[in-house]
Amino acid sequence: MSRRSPGLALAVLTLPVLLISIDMTVLGAALPALTEDLDPGAAEQLWIVDAYSFVLAGLLVTMGTLGDRIGRRRLLMWGAAAFGVASVAAAFAPTAGTLVVARALLGLGGATLMPSTFSLIKTAFPEPRRRATAVAVWSAAFSGGAAAGPVVGGFLLEHFWWGSVFLINVPVIVLLLALGPRVLPESRDPHPGPFDLPSAALSLAAMLPLVAAVKTLATEGPTVGAGVAAVVGIGAGVVFVRRQRRLEHPLIDLALFARRPFSVSVVTNLLGVFALVGLLVLIPQYLQLVLGLGPLTAALWMLPGSVAGVTGALVAARLVRRFAAPGLVGVGLGLAGAGLALVGLLGGLGAVVAGFVLLGGGVALAEALTNDLILAAAPADRAGAASAISETGYELGGALGTAVLGSVAAAVFTARTGQETLGGALTHPGVDGGVAREAFTSGLQMASVIGAVVLAATALGAWRLLGRAVEAEREPAGV
Repeated sequence: MSRRSPGLALAVLTLPVLLISIDMTVLGAALPALTEDLDPGAAEQLWIVDAYSFVLAGLLVTMGTLGDRIGRRRLLMWGAAAFGVASVAAAFAPTAGTLVVARALLGLGGATLMPSTFSLIKTAFPEPRRRATAVAVWSAAFSGGAAAGPVVGGFLLEHFWWGSVFLINVPVIVLLLALGPRVLPESRDPHPGPFDLPSAALSLAAMLPLVAAVKTLATEGPTVGAGVAAVVGIGAGVVFVRRQRRLEHPLIDLALFARRPFSVSVVTNLLGVFALVGLLVLIPQYLQLVLGLGPLTAALWMLPGSVAGVTGALVAARLVRRFAAPGLVGVGLGLAGAGLALVGLLGGLGAVVAGFVLLGGGVALAEALTNDLILAAAPADRAGAASAISETGYELGGALGTAVLGSVAAAVFTARTGQETLGGALTHPGVDGGVAREAFTSGLQMASVIGAVVLAATALGAWRLLGRAVEAEREPAGV
């Protein structure tokens, strides 16, 4: 049926993407209310935001390979059910610790969704031009969802309690479970070989300590614990890579990284999401707690950025028919970097709104194109694993953006106020509210400037490296 209704199939494939991307950023709007209700410390607050993305990133490769073996549509349905259950648990979490656990379970469910949807696009849309359009729509859903998270959160918080930002997942999951088996094709690797459990364990043993090291460095600075975790993670990663090279049926096909369009695109996506999500965590707090806007009003001011994200992704499919993809990727990231620079150098409501428009539209434009390059470079029988690698870059980029840029802003704020959070400072009798708001603004601007530098370097590197890679890929065909 999916062949007769490709539009419906694509619509169903975008549902999980919207859920996951909204979940990455919706907490930004809910943090003030959540902080007041559950009273988390600074570390707990970061874990509430990060646990979802870190668990998701840690399990994506394993789940993508599993989908290649048992069927990508089947894994998608299982993951959707798990995501719905975890959403209910998060909505009614009574403590900060419980919410952290629920967010981790959401990451577990989400790890099955992302590689399944992306790889199923290659099955449902085998023709390159139609695939490029489908990838653009998929990317628009991801970018639009990430940017719309604060808007959705603001609307819900204006009318309901903070748990509603999770409960909205449930009807979407029900719709996905009802339509998915009817409109989506099943696909799998016809000769997958055995599933290697030691490799799956090693991937987790590499990712989780590295994530812990980043978290500790971001919140506490260089410590012995962070160093030990980094060494353990790197060591497990080295063993993992060596094992993949020896196996006849590896968990990750390392030959994919030898294809420069694939490897450069993955890194480009990671750094683009790093900047986008890092700022998305800070902007809602700035609009609500510094400028004094209500949740819904703050969300509406972010709406132009959401529209720009969707537009950038959709326009990419048309622009690439006239202009070279590497140049367009560079332009997109350059615009995004200019948006962050605007926030960092000027500040104020106008600069934040305009900067968010440039950031959302630019990142979406670039990543719609790199996503198509990733999918085109992947063999059909390894589409799930390749998609998982791509999504690992997405999720790790989002988590690192939250941890690094969020911690930069927090460090500036704490150094000037002695408080851990802006919400706590505004209710502390010994802290001047004006000083606290000014300190948070300075932290936001510092994080924005760092993000702008990262995006400028990424724009230049992606333009040059992708240009060379695309030319190298064409040369054999012309010989």
